[in-house]
Amino acid sequence: MRVFVTGGTGTIGSAVTAELLAHGHTVLALARSDASAEAVRAAGAEPLRGSLADLDALRAGASASEGVLHLAFDHDFSAPDALTRAIEQESAALHALGEELLGSDRPLITVSGTPRAAGRASTEADPLPTDGPVGGRSRTVTATLGLASRGVRTAAVRMPRTVHHHGRGGFAGLLTDAARRSGVAGYPGDGTQRWPAVHALDAATLFRLVLESAPAGTSWHAVADEGDAVRDIATVIGRRLDLPVQPVPEETFGPFGPVFAADQPSSSTRTRQVLGWEPRHPGLLQDLEGLER
Repeated sequence: MRVFVTGGTGTIGSAVTAELLAHGHTVLALARSDASAEAVRAAGAEPLRGSLADLDALRAGASASEGVLHLAFDHDFSAPDALTRAIEQESAALHALGEELLGSDRPLITVSGTPRAAGRASTEADPLPTDGPVGGRSRTVTATLGLASRGVRTAAVRMPRTVHHHGRGGFAGLLTDAARRSGVAGYPGDGTQRWPAVHALDAATLFRLVLESAPAGTSWHAVADEGDAVRDIATVIGRRLDLPVQPVPEETFGPFGPVFAADQPSSSTRTRQVLGWEPRHPGLLQDLEGLER
């Protein structure tokens, strides 16, 4: 299958590209710079110059492919309204990709986060939250899944709060970055809240399986670790960076503060049973042991 991939040079995207190529697919990857285009070529894929804001490039990539994996998201949250703008940009991108694929029965696979479920691990059957700082993203994903009734084989891979590789990435990576800046391995609340996690290489396998066989309008959980306590995550970070470990105000983490403070374990039981997905790479706490000062 010729697959158009957005975000193909990121932590997840580069792993997905390698996974697709290793299993006989070809990849056309969106590249927003010369450096990204060269990275795409070095990986064995074909670059398509353009950005997530370039809707014509997105339509061209979808038109030239037999399936689409949308992985790109702007993670520069330095401006106060950056998260809102990133969600709006992604919404426009998915709308353009979906419109291009209408009536084709070709797959359009997108990403969301795992939802919360009070008092238990969330499952694939739980709805995405439409409130809070990322509610707009959930509404976009839900609308995209709705294109199943219009001839698009849509599916969503729900990613845990931390997708990691060599101790980097995801919310745990944000905790590490904050620790390096502040000199404290901090965590909000009492630290007993749990975050699910997955290794990027295991997530890549799931994306391929969903692309190849998932029914239209379905959601799947890329969860290897059902829930690591945030205090345990911070403890490993503190030990590896030789920094004190202590609670810090929720506001320390800006717009992500409420999300960081929430207990949000998640299950992937149905995903494993139906798609035969089985994570094989190190869990988050083990992977964090590779952090260097």
